[in-house]
Amino acid sequence: MDDALSSTTGQPVSGWRHELGPPPRRAPQSLIDELRTVFLFKFLTDEQLDALCGNGHCTTAAAGPVCREGAPAQFFYVLLDGGDVVVSKRSGDSDVELHRTSERGTYFGALSDTVQVYDVSVRVTRPSRLFVVGTGFFTRFTRTVWPVAVHLLESSVTGGLRQRQLLGLQEKHHALATITAGLTHQLNNPAAAAIRAVADLRDSMADAHRHLGLLAVAAPQALSGLLAIQDEITALLATEATLSPLQAADREDALDDWLASHGIGDSWRYASTFVEAGLDESWLDRIAAATQSSLQSAIHWLENIIDIEMRTREIAEATARIATLVDGAKPYSQMDRGPYQCIDVHEMLRSTVLMFGDKIAMAGKPVTLIKDLDDSLPELSCYPADLNQVWTNLIDNALHAMRGRGTLTVRTRRERDSMIRVEICDDGPGIPEEILGRIFDPFFTTKPVGEGPGLGLDLARRIVVDRHRGRISVQSAPGDTRFIVCLPLEAPGPAG
Repeated sequence: MDDALSSTTGQPVSGWRHELGPPPRRAPQSLIDELRTVFLFKFLTDEQLDALCGNGHCTTAAAGPVCREGAPAQFFYVLLDGGDVVVSKRSGDSDVELHRTSERGTYFGALSDTVQVYDVSVRVTRPSRLFVVGTGFFTRFTRTVWPVAVHLLESSVTGGLRQRQLLGLQEKHHALATITAGLTHQLNNPAAAAIRAVADLRDSMADAHRHLGLLAVAAPQALSGLLAIQDEITALLATEATLSPLQAADREDALDDWLASHGIGDSWRYASTFVEAGLDESWLDRIAAATQSSLQSAIHWLENIIDIEMRTREIAEATARIATLVDGAKPYSQMDRGPYQCIDVHEMLRSTVLMFGDKIAMAGKPVTLIKDLDDSLPELSCYPADLNQVWTNLIDNALHAMRGRGTLTVRTRRERDSMIRVEICDDGPGIPEEILGRIFDPFFTTKPVGEGPGLGLDLARRIVVDRHRGRISVQSAPGDTRFIVCLPLEAPGPAG
């Protein structure tokens, strides 16, 4: 009599021996008795346990990895005794711990032969006894022995939800870290420029004071005229230079000759500074007329004054750049606003692009930004911080697809009367047709193991579809991939 148990009645199910075939060896009764004490197998009959044990074996695993994410999925494991079982998954450059337990009977590995590679890594913290069975046999076993299959299914669903929650949070942290690194780099450039300018400014001011003191002793009558010239030069520096490179070179040669003919040492050193400030020989003639025998000190003082003005301008430009970056970061993070609000979609896109600043939209960079925006679009009632996460994921994916070289297009349009359409486009190689329908699936990724958990697009889909009641889709061909987000003008507000 066949006596496999059904999942609901406990009645025998015929045919299971035929499906599984005879075990390759007789299992020790001690192993059968031990497995019977594990919750997963407690409802199995002696013959079922004999079949299971005959196709598996016990082993002692050393502390460390048992199975690795991305490796071929070959075995199913059950902890009989030993250390903690630690389950983790790669996200960006780090491992995210999903679960840790020392409970006897904990199982992991390949649950089905349809899984080609392990989707998580598992390690034990100290030597542990494991029951191991090949995934091919275990798949056939679970298909015929329903109590085990149902338990595995329930656990798999629960574990999958937990993975999505933990890695979804990790995906947000990873994106935030990427953006923060980019913003830090952008802030560092003007900050470093300001620090250098301040150091130069101190030296120039000290030198200017020293030479002004020399002029006060040697030619006190010239001070008023020199200070008037200083005011004029300050005004001149506020205007934009209009010389071509050839004109600038010619003027520098002329000033070099003038300075040399008037006995000024290191004339080349002063000539380039004076040209940058917009001076010509007529300015130097005025300085010479005002100072006469103290021309060397006057020329050196003039160079210091020009340098002070230029360094002051550099500091002003650097601090203005820092203020612009900080101002742009505020709408990106929405840290100073409520979670649900009315906002211009272009403000969100602009602040997100700004966070990638040194990678795109700058002269000489390999990625060109094209903005094709409909300025007539109305504001959205939405969750801006969440949508900025969507734009970040889509732009980051586009840059990755283009290998950091190509054209990124951000396009906005009105979608009928009640929606706004945003497109993030790249001219990379495109998405293969055979995987196009899976890219929004949780944990699906085309990146190598460790470069991303495959939750960025799933997260984007949930933000757009579940939270905003919008739509997200993709169209892809070589040289033209478009992620299309359609959002209602008014997303559902917070409950209550």
